[in-house]
Amino acid sequence: MKIQFLRSFCFACLLLLGIGSAPAQTKPAEKVLRYAFEVAETGFDPVQLSDAYSRIATENIFDALYTYDYLARPAKVKPNVADGMPVISDDFRTYTIKVKPGIYFADDPAFGGKKRELTAYDFAYSYKRIFDPKTKSQHYSDLEEEKLLGLEELRREAEKPGASFSYEKEVDGIRALDRYTIQFKMQEPRPRFIYALADSSIVGAVAREVVEKYGDKIMEHPVGTGPFKLDQWVRSSKMTFVRNPNFREAYWEAEPPADDARSQEIYQRLKGKRIPLVDRVEISIIEEIQPRWLSFLSNDHDFLMYLPAAFSYQAIPNNRVAPNLAKRGITMERVAAPDVTVTYFNMEDSTVGGYTPDKVALRRAIALAYNTEEEIRLPRRNQAIPAQGPMQPTTYGYDAKFKTEMSEFNRARAAALLDMYGYVDKNGDGWRDLPDGGPLVLQYSTQPDAASRELNQIWKKNMDTMGIKIEFKTGKWPEHLKAARAGKLMLWGLGYGASSPDGAGALGLAYGPSKGEGNLSRFENAEFDKLYQKQQLMPDGPERLAIMQHLVKIMVAYMPYKFSTHRIRTDMIQPWLIGYRRHPTSRGFWRYVDIDTSKLPK
Repeated sequence: MKIQFLRSFCFACLLLLGIGSAPAQTKPAEKVLRYAFEVAETGFDPVQLSDAYSRIATENIFDALYTYDYLARPAKVKPNVADGMPVISDDFRTYTIKVKPGIYFADDPAFGGKKRELTAYDFAYSYKRIFDPKTKSQHYSDLEEEKLLGLEELRREAEKPGASFSYEKEVDGIRALDRYTIQFKMQEPRPRFIYALADSSIVGAVAREVVEKYGDKIMEHPVGTGPFKLDQWVRSSKMTFVRNPNFREAYWEAEPPADDARSQEIYQRLKGKRIPLVDRVEISIIEEIQPRWLSFLSNDHDFLMYLPAAFSYQAIPNNRVAPNLAKRGITMERVAAPDVTVTYFNMEDSTVGGYTPDKVALRRAIALAYNTEEEIRLPRRNQAIPAQGPMQPTTYGYDAKFKTEMSEFNRARAAALLDMYGYVDKNGDGWRDLPDGGPLVLQYSTQPDAASRELNQIWKKNMDTMGIKIEFKTGKWPEHLKAARAGKLMLWGLGYGASSPDGAGALGLAYGPSKGEGNLSRFENAEFDKLYQKQQLMPDGPERLAIMQHLVKIMVAYMPYKFSTHRIRTDMIQPWLIGYRRHPTSRGFWRYVDIDTSKLPK
């Protein structure tokens, strides 16, 4: 016994000294994806959001029924938490979908310490929230167009004084047939409803318990079934997301085009790996272009989303990675973005709004007096192409050969229109006045960053040349968005990105029922609305394309928007970031990228 004790004692001493023990296992280095937004987020409740930056976050927190293949081009819808593709009726009015069992929400106090499974009832609730007037959802007009049976009646009942939205009342439009089966029924054929089922940044599944627990604070408490969850948030400054421990077992898979070498290389390297591949995502808000660029150069960020045009000659001369950056292993992802940059005119504004010939002439003259080529050449450093209307590259309906007056720069025509309708200098101060003699002053809302200031210079130069006074109202992007929805801004310049592969989303910018939501210009035109609804019901083909082009021509004629450019987007990528590809529609890329820790700078 004594000898055994001594042996045990000596062995314990050796262990304490690290002698004779098994080698200690080193914990793998944490993989962190770090980058910056150029615009501040507004929150994390999918139904209340419309800005692209907040929706990047929510698409990685919440799950839609369907998603897009990460590498397939053109974009291809595939099941996400749905168990297979939908069963669609021959008339495109009924979609029946199975939800995969065994998928769980991230843990939250709202669940009382229990694991909470995702069910068809959660999707029914989440879609209904868009119709609840209290959510003030920016996506209501999008789903209202789908004519889901019974939902409008529920909304109208909830709009009555003292009433509330009845989530318990069953309607044919959205029904959970059982725990794992959801069915959508529409009044009219909806051939492309699958796209509405594939955007988790609009309808990501939320749990009713969470919404009811946090109430008005739900924008601050996102709880989803996606691969990440919010960990820390300093509003308009920094966001940190971590792996959702309850995320289902999912593996990296995709269908890369056979002729795309880069996608093929990514696929071969990452296929079969369990996702997500990174442990944490850290996003900073850096509105000014120079510090954002310098953060990337100093290796503080793993990639630069949207290379600022001001640095394009420095970073990608002749559209190739600069030799000094290539030497560091930096690469680029450069694509024609499915977006359009616009300046909208508030159609209810007393100066630039209205539908009488003189008001239409003013807007068209302003558009003709604006030199889009100068915008492309100077502030955008040739990283854009002229827009002929709202239709965005890579979306259905976009035609590179289609030309309109939208891109025309003609000061003589602009001056003739202004003179014809009485927009002349009546008091001799050198500035044009309104026909009634009042001052003609454009109030253009803008952001405080350097890129916006460069664009403002183009506007001021062109308007000064025409004798039109323009003033700039500077504010934060989220503040402008709130004011724009309320119809309080006269003009504002911003960009719109496609949320689906179908171009009709861009046409929705002028759809009357979307006024104050997607339609910030507040444009209303009965012919436009009728044709817009008609093409939504039609299958893709020449007849639908013809209507879509006619709708563009109506927008050009009334000019509620001045569409300027389609941007060529370039993302700069550090050598240790693996698997990044810009998808034309989806924003849920966090789960698909990896960090090669062996290449991280020491």
